[in-house]
Amino acid sequence: MIQQLIFTIVTLATIILSYRAYSFIVKNIKFGREYELIKDNPARWKTMILVALGQGKMFKYFLPALFHLFIYVAFIFTQIELLEILVDGFFGKHRIFALPLGGFYTFIISLIEILSVLAFIATIVFLSRRNIINVKRFHKPEMKGWPFTDANLILLGEILLITGIFLANSSDLVLQTRLPEHFHHTGQFAVSAYLAKYVFSNFSTGTLLVLERIGWWLHLTVVYGFILYLTISKHLHLIFAFPNTFFTPLTPRGKMENMPVIMNEVKSMMGLTEGGEDAMEMSEEIPEFGARDIQALKWKNILDAYTCTECGRCTDNCPANITGKELSPRKIVMMVRDRADEIGKKLRSKDEKYIREDLKTEGTKLTIENFDDGKSLFDYISDQEIFACTTCNACVEQCPVLINPLDIILQMRRYRILTDSAGPSDWMPMFTSLENSGSVWQMQEERDAWAK
Repeated sequence: MIQQLIFTIVTLATIILSYRAYSFIVKNIKFGREYELIKDNPARWKTMILVALGQGKMFKYFLPALFHLFIYVAFIFTQIELLEILVDGFFGKHRIFALPLGGFYTFIISLIEILSVLAFIATIVFLSRRNIINVKRFHKPEMKGWPFTDANLILLGEILLITGIFLANSSDLVLQTRLPEHFHHTGQFAVSAYLAKYVFSNFSTGTLLVLERIGWWLHLTVVYGFILYLTISKHLHLIFAFPNTFFTPLTPRGKMENMPVIMNEVKSMMGLTEGGEDAMEMSEEIPEFGARDIQALKWKNILDAYTCTECGRCTDNCPANITGKELSPRKIVMMVRDRADEIGKKLRSKDEKYIREDLKTEGTKLTIENFDDGKSLFDYISDQEIFACTTCNACVEQCPVLINPLDIILQMRRYRILTDSAGPSDWMPMFTSLENSGSVWQMQEERDAWAK
């Protein structure tokens, strides 16, 4: 009865804390602006199933993808055993599915154990790649500190989870022969049967009872801790990869979003149209183009940021980064996430010092619309980074969860050029010439003079 009470309290606390944490993240994603999505749900479901569920893009790097698949499949099947733990915990039972399922139960738990062994091997391989082999893409500047520690912590957590599974199962098999009235016969599990025979059979019954409970609670607390930990980890992609791939634009990769206001204004200047409702009126205040901060990005860009696996495939294949330039597409995405987190925390503080001075009146409440802390994305991402991008689309093509760093870069670059009238010194004459004469080269004659 005491164990049921503790289990219920721990479970309810986890549900409440995780709901609160994930709600904050969803609110942060909604800071972004709305944009039009092509409504083709069958195509979206297909993309999500192939990429998020089916790991379709992982296998461009075959060996890492294979080991990742071991962990991924083990994670899915382990949820069956977790479901039984939850039912047992709430009702004070022990292996409640064992008797109804009979031999099938033995098969399922054996399969979970085999997958857990493969996951353990994969975990050791991944720890070695990060800490011994030192794969280059895991040691870029943006990966120093917490991002590197985060990856190791989750791998160590995986080892603890596997330890809990085998500790509980192996102890249980021995206790079935010693205390059959309390421990149902389950048959021999594929891996635990050997551990029970050669290791755990040497322990006393009292020790086994303790070890079985330690394994059971270790499995449960690692899972609960993992659920809460995801909110501050790159492993949030386990959840967000599904909505992110579902909402990925169905337009061809690399297609740049047009700006109707600019397009119609240019057409009007060139005499191609009479203007229109989308053309800028000379008397109107010039709008802000591109993105200076989170609010001007699309909400999908922020969802991208929270979905990032920090695998570094985008940076590893970026020609600008390969040639030694500052640009790292992974860092761009990570900084968007960090900035969204920062703004979210400041908004939740409700501190009036973050209200824009020109919008501050008595009784005004802090919102994302009037938020201003004197900072922007450009405090995280330098001009050298965004102007180094060649828009080759390599980062977009490589991402295993369909994140688009290029879209963020383009929106920030548009802000610098169109709103701030800033950019690389060798670009500005080209823009000026294009605006004045319709040609990228500075010429005295009009561009179409030859035709006359």
